[in-house]
Amino acid sequence: MVSKKPRIVIIGAGIAGLTAANKLYTTASSKQLFELSVVEGGARIGGRVNTLDFCGDRIEEGATWIHGIGGSPIHEIAQQEGLLHSPEPWECMDGIIEDPVTAAEGGYELSKSLVEPISNFFKNLMDFVQDKPVDEDGVRVCCEVLKRCKVASLNLSVGSFLRQGLDYYWGSLKDQKGGNGVGNWSRKSLEEAVFGMHEGIQRTYTSAGDLRNLDYVAEREYVMFPGEEITIAKGYSRVIESLASVLPAGMIHLNRKVAKIEWRSGDRELTHVENGHENRPVKLHFCDGSTLVADHVIVTVSLGVLKHGIGQDSGLFNPPLPSSKTRAISKLGYGVVNKVFLQLSPSNYDQETENPTKFPFLQMVFHPPDSELRSPKIPQWIRKTSFICPIYNNSRVLLSWFAGEEALALESLSDDEMLNGFTTTISNLLPTKSQSQKLSKVLRTQWGTNPLFLGSYSYVAVGSSIDDIDTLSEPLPQITNLKSPPLQILFAGEATHRTHYSTTHGAYFSGLREANRLLEHYNCIVV
Repeated sequence: MVSKKPRIVIIGAGIAGLTAANKLYTTASSKQLFELSVVEGGARIGGRVNTLDFCGDRIEEGATWIHGIGGSPIHEIAQQEGLLHSPEPWECMDGIIEDPVTAAEGGYELSKSLVEPISNFFKNLMDFVQDKPVDEDGVRVCCEVLKRCKVASLNLSVGSFLRQGLDYYWGSLKDQKGGNGVGNWSRKSLEEAVFGMHEGIQRTYTSAGDLRNLDYVAEREYVMFPGEEITIAKGYSRVIESLASVLPAGMIHLNRKVAKIEWRSGDRELTHVENGHENRPVKLHFCDGSTLVADHVIVTVSLGVLKHGIGQDSGLFNPPLPSSKTRAISKLGYGVVNKVFLQLSPSNYDQETENPTKFPFLQMVFHPPDSELRSPKIPQWIRKTSFICPIYNNSRVLLSWFAGEEALALESLSDDEMLNGFTTTISNLLPTKSQSQKLSKVLRTQWGTNPLFLGSYSYVAVGSSIDDIDTLSEPLPQITNLKSPPLQILFAGEATHRTHYSTTHGAYFSGLREANRLLEHYNCIVV
């Protein structure tokens, strides 16, 4: 009797899943060692990577940046595939615009002399939190702020540290003469609002809807690649296509959403029979009623899907995951970040010069929630976003980022509600320019309500730690015996990588890790 080949099923055709499939197939294909397949719940590959065309420009619904090119496998793929240059325009092709206009609610453009001191102070605080270089005076200030935070506490958050820093700024660093505000704004209220604007930007970077939920210690342990941060000229989806290109036709199965994963735990013996004779330890149940048995399953679904899975009455896993793993899933943070793309109407073009009326990189400063000075016309869902800007110099497509409750709220809005909200806000902030800034089209991402993702990316929340990421990444069963074959369920995805969580390269490394785990198990040569 010919022994059956080990069957490996990968759940999810995002970067983690496709990296694992790529590694397993290219390493073992010549020996035909495995039966390998990838099942994807959606109608496309890519997961939280999706490049689109919007009004003639190339945009990214999900992953946008290569965060540091030194050592990044994503940069290596993009470079090898010739993806870093394009004759067509694309989102953030100019990098980050360095000369923003900061406008406060009520139509007040703020001077650099007011904005820069508090902005630089915020940057020093965040650089210190992230263990980046800070000058000697900055280190002294940040250490003093830490004393105020009682850093011995195990639950210090980034948000608490920042707010203690702001109090210190007002009490010790700010020019004691103070200074004047503008219009109905006091100097202090403007500084707090500018500080809050930078907090809003940080929320989108980390996906923590509230920075008081972002763990201070873990943020300092997060690893950044060296070198510049760049975007991919021909689109992030081309990296996905590169990873998938080596896989044979028929290996990836779309529209195959998994409803339940049955596996064989140490105290429970399950027999999954297929075609009358095969006994494999894992059985996948799909939403269409079909099933598939496997020896090994690599689960690459998002942390949001895992949180939802352990919260259901029936559960995604049967038997349920061990309590240590469910605790880790519950404690780790996972947030919603959405992008909104807006088109400036053709009327913005100057008819004589045929050049577009340039929209600035607009940093938006709003009154706090308890202020009687707030304009009732500016909607609540826009008040915690921090900027709106062209996706590159002179583009007619504008971009704004949202995080947390506001990101989720905009998913249920109509296009007209969004266009009216942005138009009203821009008119309030830039009243002298508003007549020339008409918006005609909108596209928004909806990562929060998409059942395949239920959010955007992970972070280490207060009350959790990087150790929880390690726990999440451990394969099942945790203890093997004759009744429970090893490596039945393996976990990959950005939320399972200890030092590069929340990134595409973290997802890549995690897929590689689990593929290598299986290759080593079967004594394959891993390079």
